[in-house]
Amino acid sequence: MTTGERTDIIVAGAGPVGLLAALALARKNFQVTLIGPEPSSQEQRTAALMLPSIELLETVGLAARDLDEAAPLSIMRIVDATGRLIRSPAVTFRAAEIGENAFGYNIPNRVLNAALAERVEASAGIRWERSLVSEWILHKNEVEAVVGNGKRITARLCVAADGRSSSAREAAGIGVRHRALPQTALVCNFGHKRHHGYASTEFHTEHGPCTQVPLPGGYRSSLVWVMAPEQAALWAELSDDVLAERVETQLQSMLGKVEIEQGRGLFPLSSVLPKRFAARRVALVGEAAHVFPPITAQGLNLGLRDVADLSECVGDGFDDPGADQVLTRYERRRLPDIFARSGAVSLVNSSLLASNLPAQLARGAGLALLDNIPGLRSFFMREGMRPGSGLRSILPMFPSLSRVKETDQPADSRSRLRRAVR
Repeated sequence: MTTGERTDIIVAGAGPVGLLAALALARKNFQVTLIGPEPSSQEQRTAALMLPSIELLETVGLAARDLDEAAPLSIMRIVDATGRLIRSPAVTFRAAEIGENAFGYNIPNRVLNAALAERVEASAGIRWERSLVSEWILHKNEVEAVVGNGKRITARLCVAADGRSSSAREAAGIGVRHRALPQTALVCNFGHKRHHGYASTEFHTEHGPCTQVPLPGGYRSSLVWVMAPEQAALWAELSDDVLAERVETQLQSMLGKVEIEQGRGLFPLSSVLPKRFAARRVALVGEAAHVFPPITAQGLNLGLRDVADLSECVGDGFDDPGADQVLTRYERRRLPDIFARSGAVSLVNSSLLASNLPAQLARGAGLALLDNIPGLRSFFMREGMRPGSGLRSILPMFPSLSRVKETDQPADSRSRLRRAVR
């Protein structure tokens, strides 16, 4: 047997997914050791979190209204700005169409990380080791992490939230399908003259989406502009005034005059999908489990759903949180969601990069259907916000399938129905 510190669960990685995983698992009465340095306070990116993610944050005591700089997302638009021969119609989705005030909230990562870190530090069930893992040693009945100062920490389960190059995933022998994409995201915040109306607009270009997302106050937004790597490198060096002009042009002046705020970031894009999501007492969450382009605000939301499903699986009465049956259950629950979301995002991204007429026709037809068929719009909005809810919303149209509705059942019945739908 090994000597050193013992705990129930190790969470590797202290980004938003790792911080939330530590909190969620500690609430299941496990002793958790979180390993990873504190997130950077200079992070420029924001996270568009859908309502289910907000509800998950509320379970650990973090309400969106308590977060500084959280802006509601009440309207979402898709605008074809490719300039190609066949262009799709602009499509606008309103949360009010499905009875919601907002689809979710846009929250700066630094604000979200700071709020989660504060709750981690206040949790008696979590110990935070602010260092990196230098070595993983996996045994049949336990996982051992050697941290930077030579300390050995042993647990029955490792939650790998350590990013796209996860060392825990590698130690578990889980292979990945990795593909570098010919795209880089330029990220910044900017002020504008006109009120954004709490609307997010995704302009589709020949190189990827250019997405404006509202920030609080009405006259500030965040920007994620996907472009060719060479162009992104050049534009990152432009003066604030020149970049502001180009952003205003790309946004078709819908927000009026633009002023670029301090701080820009470049993020090369890639696609990473593991061949499985758990093995040898290691469960993958967040970017250790899936990486894809920033389209339709799916990335972090998918990672938070990883945490929700994992915490439910390990809290289902098993004494050993890293047992094979726990990890098998987790894999089965996550596989449909991850493959569906990553496949859909990959398809949309590929359709933007493809210049052939069949691809343009297919994309245009798809968006035209979304724009003109209310039932399909409702399905798309509900499904994008909460997996499975789009299907449940149309069950009343089929009496033989709608005799049992999720909202009519107690919590344990709803859980079983949710698993059946998945």
